[in-house]
Amino acid sequence: MMAQSKKLEVRHEQIDAESHGQRIDNYLLRILKGVPKSHVYRLLRSGQVRVNGRRASQTYRLQTEDVVRIPPVQISAASEHRVVPVGNALPVIYEDDALLVLDKPAGQAVHGGSGVSFGVIEQLRKQRPEARLLELAHRLDRETSGLLIVAKKRTALAALHELMRNGGIEKHYITVVSGRWMNPREHIRTPLYKYLTADGERRVRVQADGKLAHSIVTLRRRWKTMSELGVELKTGRTHQIRVHLTNHGFPLVGDDKYGDFALNKRLAKDAGLTRMFLHAARLQFAHPLTGEILRVEA
Repeated sequence: MMAQSKKLEVRHEQIDAESHGQRIDNYLLRILKGVPKSHVYRLLRSGQVRVNGRRASQTYRLQTEDVVRIPPVQISAASEHRVVPVGNALPVIYEDDALLVLDKPAGQAVHGGSGVSFGVIEQLRKQRPEARLLELAHRLDRETSGLLIVAKKRTALAALHELMRNGGIEKHYITVVSGRWMNPREHIRTPLYKYLTADGERRVRVQADGKLAHSIVTLRRRWKTMSELGVELKTGRTHQIRVHLTNHGFPLVGDDKYGDFALNKRLAKDAGLTRMFLHAARLQFAHPLTGEILRVEA
């Protein structure tokens, strides 16, 4: 049975300060929920989307008071009415007019896609339908718990991305690894290379021609066969902590991609421990709009 669709009328949207500087393709993808990405770009290429009465390229950056003409488009009812459960209120550690910081639960993706119907950001938007903008400033692995920044203003989002690119956000994690870590403090600087497995899954490995990655590891506690470590990320590569520590011979407990699979299976059976032991515990950065130093912990 074919999905029903809803036809929209021609719309004229006036750009406000919050959307100033945003590329028009990203703006359209944000406001035309349920419209396939390929169709949005087709509308731009064909000139059906106009800015101030003129054609606009997909890279055009919107200016305050621009008027964008959006033609009638078909929105799949299945997409438009996709059920995103409200769920329990996500724990907010810090919030102001520009941003908020959540304590993300382990096992929950930050956004939908790749077989995940919805994630933290979709749930947050469902819980706050009045919010004009809620966008992820960065990401956490699905298995990782802890602090996640969400921008509430376009200007804050752009500034947070700039901070990320320039290393302006201190990111501290806590993890439990298999093995007895001995050094009180150690710098790991090994290059990481992203690749796809035969099944199309994303993986990372240490490789000479990879991107430089830098982690600072400190010993917090040590037991007979395991250690609790603090890790500060000086770079933000995909799976950086997981691959750095596994390459050092200290796989994260519960890591189903790079970990000690026999240990994980034993802990799940004997103690019911099934999550990966990695938590984003502290963030410190200059507020993107005020410059005030924020330190958030969870």
